[in-house]
Amino acid sequence: MTVGELLRETARRFRAARLHFGHGTANARDEAAWLVSHVLGVFAGNVSLHLRQCLSAQQERRIRTLTARRIRERIPLAYLLREAWLDDRRFYVNRRVIVPRSFISELLRERLRPWLRRPVRHALDLCTGSGCLAVLLALAFPRTRVDAADLSAAALQVARINVKRYTLQRRVRLVRSDLFQSLEGERYDLIVTNPPYVDSRTMRALPPEYGFEPSTALAAGKDGLDFVRKILSQARSHLASRGLLVCEVGDGRRVLERAYPRLPFVWPETSDPAGCVFVLEREQLPA
Repeated sequence: MTVGELLRETARRFRAARLHFGHGTANARDEAAWLVSHVLGVFAGNVSLHLRQCLSAQQERRIRTLTARRIRERIPLAYLLREAWLDDRRFYVNRRVIVPRSFISELLRERLRPWLRRPVRHALDLCTGSGCLAVLLALAFPRTRVDAADLSAAALQVARINVKRYTLQRRVRLVRSDLFQSLEGERYDLIVTNPPYVDSRTMRALPPEYGFEPSTALAAGKDGLDFVRKILSQARSHLASRGLLVCEVGDGRRVLERAYPRLPFVWPETSDPAGCVFVLEREQLPA
């Protein structure tokens, strides 16, 4: 069987199973391409170059086995493959962390221009999880020291693997901290954070795939703002003059703007049409 034939078959099976896509892909075809390319050992974006290649019996068996588990158990493919992609970079993941999918990565490509108005010497990735944003921060700002903080010791173990994978141990410091609690006295030019932001009603209605992710990295109270409120109340004291806070809130934009009508939120354009990431300078944050 050729790569193209099994790719089409896998995509058909994924569509027929009515799987939820949202942990690295948006549709059945892309999910199938990711699975097949992983087994082939090629970049998913280049799988079209291999469509006429014949699969070995071992490769075909591996793809079918993973396909069956994805359909039967509804496990996100990232956990089955132990990998996730963000901004075309590969990260190690397992069920100790949520699957990386932050839109902040898109803003880091342009080094947060034009909103960042000071040099970045010290940055923080708050609620780092797998450490993917901390890695992207360090790569975007090569002279920057990055703190990567998370309450979960298990998540920090995963982050450590990714920091080491990109040989950033000298510039990325992993810190176990309940938000800013263990960062007293630290001041940053830039804080990025993708905290838990799923409200309780949405948590109850999530597709089965989300049940494999740590709920503590998703759930954020009745309105989804439990963590964002704390971050907004504390971030000012941890930012340098004209330092920037960049925070992702998912579908919570309207709720947030109603809760803080006087804050001048700026919502940079990303591939999410809802506008799920806001930026605020230190001087715009609550005192």
